[in-house]
Amino acid sequence: MFSTLPSPSEVRPADHPLLISFSGIDGAGKSTQIEGLQSLLCEAGMCVVRLQFWDDVAVLKRFREDAMVKVFKGEKGIGSPEKPVHRNDKNVRRWYLTLGRCALYLCDAIRLRSVVAKLRRREPDAIIFDRYSYDELATLRLDSKLVRLYAWLLMKLIPQPDIAYVLDAEPETAHRRKPEYPVDFLYRYRHAYLSLGSLAHMAIIDPGNPEEVQRNIRERLRASCQERKNGSALSRRVSTLGI
Repeated sequence: MFSTLPSPSEVRPADHPLLISFSGIDGAGKSTQIEGLQSLLCEAGMCVVRLQFWDDVAVLKRFREDAMVKVFKGEKGIGSPEKPVHRNDKNVRRWYLTLGRCALYLCDAIRLRSVVAKLRRREPDAIIFDRYSYDELATLRLDSKLVRLYAWLLMKLIPQPDIAYVLDAEPETAHRRKPEYPVDFLYRYRHAYLSLGSLAHMAIIDPGNPEEVQRNIRERLRASCQERKNGSALSRRVSTLGI
């Protein structure tokens, strides 16, 4: 029903900073892999800006956090094997919540455009996002044609990353690393990410040990840089890194 979005190399000038996003279910290992890639780029002398989507972009954060605790009876915090946390927010799906989320996600997308535009004026070499609008869309019922239309339109609105990673993970493994949401929800959440991947030109990284995953991330980044229009000097620098 919906065409795939244009690839980043077709729509973005080559001299823009590299825009990179990491997405995936909770416990997929995003933080570890972001730190690894950021270290590589910084060691190569590149100026890298790293942002957390929730902290640096999302609107009405306090209201949304309070709703999780007061309305859905969830717990705050980050789960760990030693201290599980019972979160109850994005796994709660009701039609009226979907309407509210769609409104909030649109506001987040508009703010994301502003944040990225301001960062680009600072002229860093790379901007790395820990989560992106894709992570919000993955919480919606993408099996609905109406919701998929909304997702497609929102993805047309947001700045499209040069490379948008989805770190795939087995739900049971992810839950052991970060026990926050029920495993059955993680299965649905994972399926949503994989569905978004084909629609938004996302780079799906298969599960593996941290070294294998980091190697795949670097290889996909190098390939993405080689595809950028006109082959900017920045792209050539990244493509020659030891990756």
